[in-house]
Amino acid sequence: MRAFYFYIGCILIGAAFFGYAHWIGNDYLFFAGYTVLQFIVLATAWNILGGYCGYVNFGSAAFFAAGAYSSVALHKLGANIDRYFPEQLAGIVKLVMPFNIPTLIIFGGIVSGLIGLGTGYLTLRLRGAFFAIATLALAVVLQTLIVNWDYVGGSRGAYIIRPSEIAVIGPYIQYLFLLMLALVVIALTTARGIERSQLGYGFATIRDDEIAAEACGVPTLRLKLIATTISGALMGMAGAPFPYYIGYLEPSSAFGLAYAVNSIAMPMIGGTTSWVGPLIGALLLGSVQQYITVTISSAVGVLVVGLMLIIFVIAAPKGIVGLVQDYMRAGAKADGTPTWRSRLAAFANMRPGAR
Repeated sequence: MRAFYFYIGCILIGAAFFGYAHWIGNDYLFFAGYTVLQFIVLATAWNILGGYCGYVNFGSAAFFAAGAYSSVALHKLGANIDRYFPEQLAGIVKLVMPFNIPTLIIFGGIVSGLIGLGTGYLTLRLRGAFFAIATLALAVVLQTLIVNWDYVGGSRGAYIIRPSEIAVIGPYIQYLFLLMLALVVIALTTARGIERSQLGYGFATIRDDEIAAEACGVPTLRLKLIATTISGALMGMAGAPFPYYIGYLEPSSAFGLAYAVNSIAMPMIGGTTSWVGPLIGALLLGSVQQYITVTISSAVGVLVVGLMLIIFVIAAPKGIVGLVQDYMRAGAKADGTPTWRSRLAAFANMRPGAR
């Protein structure tokens, strides 16, 4: 029943924003809203591995770009069927291609999920800073491959020609906004389900003490592979619609610093032990960055994120969610009698992801 209310709440909030943007007639809200929703998916995906398991991933941009370039590759393939397929197969292929964006999102998730699985198998025996450096190396290697792959544009980049409108919905950006809103619901549902499952307990044991978990028989490597696969797949799904959003994709935009920084900073500021933390962090930082981009510069937005991350790491290492939980715990009376705040804090800690 709680899951049902969760879905209804997400749909109502998204519908309210969609209706408000329609009412004021400003398409920029859809562009800005798409970016914020994209950051919610990225932050939630990063938190599955970095927050639940405690493995810091600096390669978020690589998984995002893998999803984006898988869309570019399939888009080019669908636009040149006669060139890349023999005449006997071309007629059959034209029945299914070019793919629509929901299908490209699925392909992007599969590609990035497989990359996450392979990367995890090669690097998850490393721990701490060594694992973080390995994920950073993944982004460098993948970017080098893309730069030298002429089929997807290489260093020149690739143009994506999209229709200006979609039947029934209207402007194309509104269609992309709705797709990203659906991805947000999928990502939050996945993270929320993991917290309340046996898988979440396994992730928590890895984060708290991996050596002790292994000694107790917890299949840590298998759980970490699951986490890297899910995290990578969600990041790839977030990147798949990106070429249609931006219109021109080049390596510097797909592997941008903003994606690597924001995917880490947003969960850290919001709180890494709950699915709510990345959501709060992404809404806060994403909105601030969009405002700064319009009023000052997009480069200043990344600077502000960095400064806020430093402040929170020093002043509130548990993030906003941790601050609220500490405030609730402090509500117990001196004689030990529970108050409404301490009861609420106890209820919040009845889940695997809570410390």
